[in-house]
Amino acid sequence: MRRIGDLIPDAARSLGLEDELRLARAIATFEAIVAERVPAAAGACRVVRLEGFTIDVEADAPIIAQELRLRATELITVFAASPGGVGIRDLRVRVRSRDPRV
Repeated sequence: MRRIGDLIPDAARSLGLEDELRLARAIATFEAIVAERVPAAAGACRVVRLEGFTIDVEADAPIIAQELRLRATELITVFAASPGGVGIRDLRVRVRSRDPRV
């Protein structure tokens, strides 16, 4: 008897979904860390991409982006040490464009 959580990585690998699983774990981990460490930014930012050891985050407003940048070292440290953090070393934050054409 095996736990289903133990089967998911192997199933994702066999289906070619490793990158999607990695991103999903990173998103869930980052959301939990932000909710705990920067509650004002919870729900106002989201992970948009993992690229190498960099996590790209989109913020809804400049003030949220600034707060994330100010707390970047703390967020990276906690994120990189977590199981879903996949060794991230850099955090890039951009403000979400309000222009629907962008």
